[in-house]
Amino acid sequence: MNEILWPDDYLPGTTDNFCSNEVIVAGLSTDDVWPLLYNATVWPSYYSNSADVGFHDGPGPELSAGARFYFKTFGFPVQAKVTEYVPPAAGQPARVAWHGWAEGDEQSRLDVIHAWLIEDLSGGRVRVLTQESQKGKPAVELAKTRPNPMINGHQDWLDGLIDAARKAKGARQ
Repeated sequence: MNEILWPDDYLPGTTDNFCSNEVIVAGLSTDDVWPLLYNATVWPSYYSNSADVGFHDGPGPELSAGARFYFKTFGFPVQAKVTEYVPPAAGQPARVAWHGWAEGDEQSRLDVIHAWLIEDLSGGRVRVLTQESQKGKPAVELAKTRPNPMINGHQDWLDGLIDAARKAKGARQ
């Protein structure tokens, strides 16, 4: 299976926190899921831990290569820049990743790469993988917290994404 492409300084296992969530479901395709992910302004409609999505410098509401945007999640106001953007195409997975950061001093600054991979599988199935690699004191604390808020929060995001894709597909049929 395909995997996330990481910048060297965010390679999982070398940062302060890392989380990985994945679903594989039947009856959906990359084309069903992608519009709900690359249109960042719809995230709050299916993921309650996302709010106040906006864009800098005019682009949006869709993510694109190099787009600068912001949103709130896990109690952090996050500034972000898209670092990878590969829309769905035959024979290759769709990919989107962003560098996100919460401003602050050494105690409160958080830097992350959040990446998504969506690929069609045999048998009418789709795989959605999301991973985040984090650096900073808040990441150290998040890594120690049980239950793990990042794993649980990202699973909520995945579950909401899949539910929203199913509803949208049902509305089109």
